[in-house]
Amino acid sequence: MLGIIGAMDEEVARIKEQLDEVWVETRAGMDFYKGKLGGKDVVVVRSGIGKVNAAICTQILADIYQVSGVVNTGIAGSLKAEIDIGDIVLSSDALQHDMDATGFGYAPGQVPRVDTLSFPGDAGLIRLAEECCRQVNPDIHTFVGRVVSGDQFISDKEKKDWLVKTFAGYCTEMEGAAIAQACYLNRIPFLIVRAISDKADDSASVDYSVFEEKAIEHSVKLLAELVRRYEA
Repeated sequence: MLGIIGAMDEEVARIKEQLDEVWVETRAGMDFYKGKLGGKDVVVVRSGIGKVNAAICTQILADIYQVSGVVNTGIAGSLKAEIDIGDIVLSSDALQHDMDATGFGYAPGQVPRVDTLSFPGDAGLIRLAEECCRQVNPDIHTFVGRVVSGDQFISDKEKKDWLVKTFAGYCTEMEGAAIAQACYLNRIPFLIVRAISDKADDSASVDYSVFEEKAIEHSVKLLAELVRRYEA
């Protein structure tokens, strides 16, 4: 069974509409929709915004629903000029850009006493998502690269430039790396899917509201096809 996490209602509403045989359970203030999507068993949930919500949500999927994989779908700000609004980034790996234990000798972004700087996405899910996106979203580009997460909405060019220089990130958002860490600790394959809604710079507050709807549309089309072809 695949777990599907979105941060906001807008990100999961369209997926919920496509579910059959739905059963809903509330845990930690989150509604978990268990049902079938394209004939496959899934659990769809809105985690809420931020890393703590995302991590709690993922642990519930691991403990209660014993999911075989997790896909986190949503929107993000681009960190590369060639990644345009509407394009999709698939996580090669993910890290927390606001984790700073450099005073103890750790690299920026590394969680202390965790044996990796970043958390790698599942190679099989990445390949499948690339194939699905080319099929259902032929009008956009798909990139595989690092997702950097923090409890911040990035709308400042100076901070954007720092994220690029320090972490070589492809996009930035507020949940993915927390989900990635929880999956890593539970040994659950994961993939973060991010449709680009803004450029994570001084234009972000304007771009976000304008392009959010289109970004979500691309994510939902990709996810529906991915689930249809997913084999645990």
